[in-house]
Amino acid sequence: QVQLVESGGGLVQAGGSLRLSCAASGITFSINVMGWYRQAPGKQRELVAAITSGGSTNYADSVKGRFTISRDNAKNTVYLQMNSLKPEDTAVYYCKAISARPYWGQGTQVTVSS
Repeated sequence: QVQLVESGGGLVQAGGSLRLSCAASGITFSINVMGWYRQAPGKQRELVAAITSGGSTNYADSVKGRFTISRDNAKNTVYLQMNSLKPEDTAVYYCKAISARPYWGQGTQVTVSS
């Protein structure tokens, strides 16, 4: 089992920054990929960014150049640095870890005001 706890969401003005953290506990050695997804009201959950245990990253086109995903394997924590935030980035952000099966965090709200 893997447990994920997110933190760092909040309210920020457009153009501002936030950093999300996701701490994993449990059978963490089995985790290969960790990522961040988001879901806005009335929309499907979508991939924001993902990172493998080796450090390879993947980003949604809408966040490239603004968001950076990183991972501290020693702390079993993944981060999402979000800069130049836009109102359309408003969503609940979820952490996901993939080992034998996917695990999800509880989500953290990010609200960007115009």
